[in-house]
Amino acid sequence: MNTETNQRPIFVCGHKNPDTDSICAAITYANLKNQVFGGNYIACRAGHLNEETQFVLQHFGVDVPAYIKDVRTQVRDMEIRRLDGTSGKMSLKNAWKKMRDADVVTLCATDGDKLAGLITTNDIVETYMDVIDPHILSQAGTSYKNIVETLDGELIVGDIEKNLERGKVVIAAASPEMMENVIEEGDVVILGNRYETQLCAIELGASCIIVCEGAEVARTIQGQAKEHNTQVITTPHDTFVVARLINQSMPIEHIMKKDNLVTFHMDDFIEDIQEVMASMRHRYFPVLDKNDHYIGMISRRNFLGAHKKQMILVDHNEKNQAVNGADAAEILEIVDHHRLRTIETAGPVFFRNQPLGSTCTIIYLMYREFGVEIDKTTAGLLLAAILSDTLMFRSPTCTKVDKDAGEDLARIAEVNYEEFAKEMFHAGSNLGGKSADEILHQDFKKFTVDDMNIGIGQINSMSSEELIEIKEKIMPEIKAVAEKDSLDMIFFMLTNIIEESSEIVFAGNKALHTLNSAFGLNSEDEVVVLPGVVSRKKQLLPAIVEALQQ
Repeated sequence: MNTETNQRPIFVCGHKNPDTDSICAAITYANLKNQVFGGNYIACRAGHLNEETQFVLQHFGVDVPAYIKDVRTQVRDMEIRRLDGTSGKMSLKNAWKKMRDADVVTLCATDGDKLAGLITTNDIVETYMDVIDPHILSQAGTSYKNIVETLDGELIVGDIEKNLERGKVVIAAASPEMMENVIEEGDVVILGNRYETQLCAIELGASCIIVCEGAEVARTIQGQAKEHNTQVITTPHDTFVVARLINQSMPIEHIMKKDNLVTFHMDDFIEDIQEVMASMRHRYFPVLDKNDHYIGMISRRNFLGAHKKQMILVDHNEKNQAVNGADAAEILEIVDHHRLRTIETAGPVFFRNQPLGSTCTIIYLMYREFGVEIDKTTAGLLLAAILSDTLMFRSPTCTKVDKDAGEDLARIAEVNYEEFAKEMFHAGSNLGGKSADEILHQDFKKFTVDDMNIGIGQINSMSSEELIEIKEKIMPEIKAVAEKDSLDMIFFMLTNIIEESSEIVFAGNKALHTLNSAFGLNSEDEVVVLPGVVSRKKQLLPAIVEALQQ
C-alpha cells in the first residue's frame, strides 16, 4: 500500500455504469487515504449516476464525484515550461537575450493572456542575415524606447514612447553638402560629434539623430531638435557598432509567426500529439487551457518525463469495466469483492479482495483497522452501499460481516436502515422518464467468457408493479441494445427484493439455451423466472459461466 505523501492527484475510481457501492466506495476510500496518508486522493466516477445513487448522495448531502472519461496521459501530465508570454513590442535583442537566459529557442508572444504569435532564434538569425532594407525599422513601427535600450543609449530630446513611422536608417559619413542628396524627411541618421553634420540632419527633416561615442550634444543643437520635432539619442557605441545593432531594436511582432500556429491544450492526450510534433521543424509548442489562455510550452523531450495518471480501482478488477485508458495509467491499488479477472499492472500493487457482499464492507473494515473514526456522513454512505449490494441483507452474497457492519453503521448514521432501504430502492426503480436503453445500462456490467461478450444488467425493486412496467418497456428494445453493444448475449435481471426472485429478460442466439442449461430449466418463454436468484455476482454470472464452459 502506498504510504508516502504524494501531492500529485491520485484518482480513486469505480467502474463504468457506476452503482451505489462503486460511488460510495470511491468517496469513502479517498477520504480514508487522505486522513491516514495525506496526499491528494480524489474520488471520481467513470460514468453517470443512477437514480438510486443520486438519492443516496442527496440524502447525506455529499457532492457528486468528478467525472473522468479517460485517464490516458495528457499534456497536463507533462513537465510544462512555464515561461511567461512576451509582448510583441519586445525588441529582437531582448527576445534573443530572454531565450538565451531561459535556454530555449522559442518565445511565445501574448496579448493579455491570449497567444499572439511565435518567434524562434532561427527567425531572428534569418532577419539579421537576410534583411538589408534600410526602411525596415519604420515599416515595423519600431519604438524609440526599443532603439534606446538596444543601443544602451539615452534620449535627451523627444518622447521615448513614440514610434518611428517613416524613413530609413542613414549613416552620415559624407560632408553636409553631400548629405542633402542622401537624407530625406523622417530618416534616422547615425552620426558623430560634428556640429555641422548634426545641424544639417535636423534641418533636412530627420526624425531622429543618433550621436555616437557618448559625444556631448550642444544646447543649440538640442534647441534646434526641439524646434524641428527631431528625437536626439546619445550612445556610447561607435558608428560601426550602432549600425550593426540598430536593426535588433525592431519589435518581434514584425517577424513572428501569427497565423496557423500549432498549439496544444492541457487536456490533449500525448499519444494524439506525438505525430504532429514529429512532423514540425521547431522544437517548442505553446500550451493553452480550455479557454485558449496561454499556459507555457512543451518540447519533444518533455514526453520522457510525462507522468502517468495514478489510480486506485474500487469495486472492480476487470479491464472492460475500468475507465477508458486505465491500461495507460499507473494502478496503485485495487479494492474489490468480485471474481478475479485482474487488470494488468506494470508493477506490484496493493490488492485487497474479500468474498463479502459489498466493497464498502471492506472499506468499513479498513477504517476500523486504521483506527479512523467514522463520521455520520461516511457511515451513511457505507451503509447505503452495503444495503444496495446485499439487497438489505437478503442477497446470498451477504455475510455476517456485512450485516454486522451495516448495523454498526446504521447506529453511527442514526438511520433506520429498513425505512432508508425502502426509500433508496424506490428511488432506484422509479424510471418513468428513462428510455429502454438508459434503463438497461443503469446498472450494467460487461463480462468476457471464452471469447464471448456478455452483458448483465439489474434493477432491484420492492414493487411488483414497478418491475412489470420496466419489463414491458425494455423487452421490445433489448435485442437492439445487444447488437449496438456488440454483445453475444445480454441478460437483464428484474429483481423483486420482497419475493427474493428475479425475472430474466434476455437476447442473443444462445441466451435461452444458456439459461436453461445453467439453471436446469426447459423454458421456451421470452422471460425466465428464477426463484431465489437475486445476485448477479454470486448466482447468475457463475451459473452462466459454468454453462458456457461446459
